[in-house]
Amino acid sequence: MALINTQIKPFTAQAFKNGEFIEVSDKDLEGKWSVFFFYPADFTFVCPTELGDLADHYDEFQKRGVEIYSVSTDTHFTHKAWHDSSETIGKIQYTMIGDPTGRITRNFDVMREEQGLADRGTFVVDPNGVIQAMEITAEGIGRDAEDLLRKVKAAQYVANHPGEVCPAAWKEGETTLAPSLDLVGKI
Repeated sequence: MALINTQIKPFTAQAFKNGEFIEVSDKDLEGKWSVFFFYPADFTFVCPTELGDLADHYDEFQKRGVEIYSVSTDTHFTHKAWHDSSETIGKIQYTMIGDPTGRITRNFDVMREEQGLADRGTFVVDPNGVIQAMEITAEGIGRDAEDLLRKVKAAQYVANHPGEVCPAAWKEGETTLAPSLDLVGKI
């Protein structure tokens, strides 16, 4: 799982977005911040709560120039059926990628091979296609879109302010650190 600071691998996939089927590839990410949000399967239990939470915060991500890509090993057809039948999933405006071959899921090293399902994996990808943050949780542990947004803000801050880092629980507007010999043993 040594994916931090690595380039994402090339991919092309079918997806569902805003009532249409579209093709998505790694080329679509160039020059933009992105979040890949892997989840086990459509029509399940924890997954819709996570995807709905992300949908509720999608505008905030968009204001920061971040595109969201949810990914499961379901097809884009299944994503549409779920979108059309669930009030929670029906509010999603971001791209829902179908990965029935598991190629993208394997590229991000979150495939449960024995089940053919993705783990709950979240990846923040910078405009150069480099993974800057990741989180993997167990099946029963849902993720929090507000915390993900905080991590995105920190990643963007660090990218825009070389020589500064964001301490634990950092929130936008708070003090950062400039690592130096003078700080050693003083924090």
